[in-house]
Amino acid sequence: MRSTANAKAATFLWEAYLLQGLIALIGGVGLFLVSLLVGSLLIALLYTGRIYPKVQVAGVDLSGMTVEQAAQTLEQMVLYPQTGRIVLRDRGRIWSFHPVELGFSLNAQQSAVAAYRFGREGPVLSRIFAPLKIWLSGVQLSPRMTYDERQAQGVLQKIAEEIEVPVTEASLSIRNLEVEAVPGSVGRSLDFEGTLLALRDQLSTLTDGIVEVRVKEQAPAILDLSAQAETLQRILSAPLVLKLSPSAEEGSQWLYEPQELARMVAIERVQGAASAFVRIGLQEERLRAELEEIAAEINRPPENARFIFNDETRQLEVIQPAVIGRTLNIEQSIRVVEQRLLQGEHEIELVVDTQPPTIGDSVTAEELGIRELVASYTSYFYGSSAERIQNIQTAAARFHGVLVAPGEIFSMVDKLGDVSLDNGYTEALIIFGGRTIKGVGGGVCQVSTTLFRTAFFGGYPIVERHPHAYRVSYYEQTRSGALDPNLAGLDATVFAPVVDFKFKNDTPYWLLMETYVNAPARTLTWKFYSTSDGRVVEWQTSGPQYVVEPPQPLLQENPELAPNEIRQVDWAAEGADITVSRTVYKGGQIYFQDRFFTHYLPWRAVYEYGPGTDPEVLEAFLKNLE
Repeated sequence: MRSTANAKAATFLWEAYLLQGLIALIGGVGLFLVSLLVGSLLIALLYTGRIYPKVQVAGVDLSGMTVEQAAQTLEQMVLYPQTGRIVLRDRGRIWSFHPVELGFSLNAQQSAVAAYRFGREGPVLSRIFAPLKIWLSGVQLSPRMTYDERQAQGVLQKIAEEIEVPVTEASLSIRNLEVEAVPGSVGRSLDFEGTLLALRDQLSTLTDGIVEVRVKEQAPAILDLSAQAETLQRILSAPLVLKLSPSAEEGSQWLYEPQELARMVAIERVQGAASAFVRIGLQEERLRAELEEIAAEINRPPENARFIFNDETRQLEVIQPAVIGRTLNIEQSIRVVEQRLLQGEHEIELVVDTQPPTIGDSVTAEELGIRELVASYTSYFYGSSAERIQNIQTAAARFHGVLVAPGEIFSMVDKLGDVSLDNGYTEALIIFGGRTIKGVGGGVCQVSTTLFRTAFFGGYPIVERHPHAYRVSYYEQTRSGALDPNLAGLDATVFAPVVDFKFKNDTPYWLLMETYVNAPARTLTWKFYSTSDGRVVEWQTSGPQYVVEPPQPLLQENPELAPNEIRQVDWAAEGADITVSRTVYKGGQIYFQDRFFTHYLPWRAVYEYGPGTDPEVLEAFLKNLE
């Protein structure tokens, strides 16, 4: 029991001593805090209206100064904006400036105000002890600076004028058949935003320094065209020869000298999905125009072989071999010419599409169903001039040996072709514009009239037929030379390409036409060979009805004639209406019927006389006409 009581007494004494020590410690700390508070308040009181002690701005001690004094001191002591050096650099070129030239200057007033306010703003507890804290440790403040980027940007703008380079695309040019390739160059532009940011960072250190000018580079879409230049030079190194295949006739080639090629060359910039490139070739439209001219020279339709029917052997004899048709494939030729020209070739075959004829040289009469003469007609042209006879021979030859397919509508104009001097025709009298005048092809209507009558009397359907404006004596002549008015209304005129004569081969057999001109006898005979289907033709004519006498003759002056020279240039003809009816029988039954109506105009005679012709001569001439 005694030992336990002693222990408790010892513990009590220890706790009592500890409590006394704690009370003493608290009293000491309180006394210390009071001392700090008193010291801080004393400093604040002593520095009323003045900057606290040991406050520096940019290393300048402003202790105890008023704001005005501090501002003046800073203006005198902080000279970096006026004396500092900032160097801008680009590729070894430098530009040196004082910070103030870049719009960087000290705001002394704001810096002084900031120094004065330091320790006087913020939470209450912080402000109470701030004066003592500043007095014990001091403080270093950054100056308040002004940075006018507009002024800096103006400086950079002048630098930009010196360093910026526009981007240049590579280019090609041709001079005297020499190709010049100018490489592209990278463009440079000053990065104002990046440079201003770097400049701001350097100026904020208030130290001299070097600032690298930020530059943006722009590469050209096409930097180098040396390969294209080589290709182009190769194209211009020799003439271009376009030709047909070796199987075509010799001499079928077209040559373009390098100077012509240079005018046809196309240098085209093409923008691809990822990049741009330059395409070398020929101008497609110009090449197409050249090929269209070539096509006009070489294109030809297929032509059946031409034959005559040997009446003794009853076989066909070739008088003109079949012609394979050909057409220049312009679009494909454009691609081939460009492709091979780029590959360095200068002799290039054009692409030609061929079309075989329907009837070749080896076909037989039996295969075509040609067994006999089924129709024939002979017309007469007594009194024709040598020029008219030449035109009759030229036109008739176009139809000699020609085949007409079963069911085909035969067009005379299509087979006749161009009636021109180049095709063997000459000038003779024709009806044009209400007058009988000299024109190329006079006499062709003798041929169309003979074909019409052959088809008419042969019983073939007439699809298109146009009569002459007035009655022409040639078409009413008989073998004896006398005129048969029953033949009036059985003429047919053609005038390519608007006035045509057409008939139809309505049989299941081919029809072979043969034409024979006997110039001394003044006859034209047209023959149809095929297989007869037994058709028979009956026809009737109304003869001339409602006859109208021709107008009085017309005399008119022609400056090309001599005085008292009189020449007839048009002949009188009666006007009349004529209707010709035809009935075609087959197998004893009417196969078809048709009717042809013709209205002939009355036609006056026309005479021309030379200037200065004696009136008495004209009067006597008119009396003779009566």
